[in-house]
Amino acid sequence: MDELEWVRDLYGEPPLDPAARARVRKRLDARRSRRWRAPWMMPLAGAVATLAAVLLTYGVTGGADRPHDPARDVAAGRGSASGAPTAGPSTGAGRSVLLEAATTAASDPAARGAYWRVTRRTGGKTTTLWAARDGRAWITGPDADAGPRPVTKPFTMAGRALSLRDIERLPTGTDALRRRVAALLPPGAGEGLLADAVSGLLWSKPSPPAVRAAAYRLLADLPNVRYLGHATDPTGRPGRLFAFTLDASGAQRHLVIDPVSSQVLSSSDGADGGGRNAPAERVEVVLAAGWTDDVPPS
Repeated sequence: MDELEWVRDLYGEPPLDPAARARVRKRLDARRSRRWRAPWMMPLAGAVATLAAVLLTYGVTGGADRPHDPARDVAAGRGSASGAPTAGPSTGAGRSVLLEAATTAASDPAARGAYWRVTRRTGGKTTTLWAARDGRAWITGPDADAGPRPVTKPFTMAGRALSLRDIERLPTGTDALRRRVAALLPPGAGEGLLADAVSGLLWSKPSPPAVRAAAYRLLADLPNVRYLGHATDPTGRPGRLFAFTLDASGAQRHLVIDPVSSQVLSSSDGADGGGRNAPAERVEVVLAAGWTDDVPPS
C-alpha cells in the first residue's frame, strides 16, 4: 500500500484530478530523495504531505481551478443577492429551485375548463386574457380600453403565432423541447431569446403539466439563467429571483418564481432587469393563470 492508498483508506476517494495527483507524486518522490530523514519517518511524512495536498486542492478551494459559485454563498447565507446577476442555476441552489418547480408542475392535474385565463397587471393596468379551445380570444378587465375586444394571436413565440394544439404538442423531454423551441426562433437567435421563449411556456401559454415541467428543467440547464436568491414580487408574494440577459444591448429580464406552486409571480425588464439595483422599465405581475369554466364578461 503506497501513501496515496493510505490516505484514501482514511479519508475516502477525492475527486480525481490528474494534474493534482502528478504534483502530489512529484512532492513524494522529492521527499524520498532526502536521505537525512529517519527511514521510519518516510511513510508518515509522505502521507502527511499527500493529505495536505489533497485538503489544499479539494477541501479549501473546492477542487482544482474550480470557479467560485456565488449561488452556494446565497444558499448558505454567506452572500447577498443584492448585487449583479452572477451564478447560473446549473449548480447549487438555483438548479434545486427550478427542479423543485418542475416536480410540482409535473404533478399538476390535466387541464380542465373551457377557457385559458391569464390576469396580469402591467404598468398599473389590470387586464385578463381569455382564450377558448376553438381559437377565439378576448381581452377584458377594468383597464381593457373599450371593454372586451378580440385578440387574433393570443399565443406567440418570438412573434410567431402558436395555436393551442401547437402548445399541447410540444415535447416533454428537455433536449427535444430545446430543439423544438429553437426551431421556432429566428435564425441566429441567442441564448437570451431561447430563455425568454422557454419562460413564456410557464405562465402566458396553456402548456400541459409535462411541458411546463420540461420548461423548468430546460431553464435549469441554461447557463445564462442566473439565480439571485429569495425575493418578493410587487404585491409582496414571496418567491425566488432569476435573471437572464435578453440581447446584446444588455437588457435583462427578471422572473420571480414560486417553486411550491410552480407559478411565475412577476416579470420585469430594464437595463438591470428591474432587479434590485435599478427601476424596471416594464413590470408585469401575474395575478392568476389557469383553465376555468367561467364565461368571459360581455
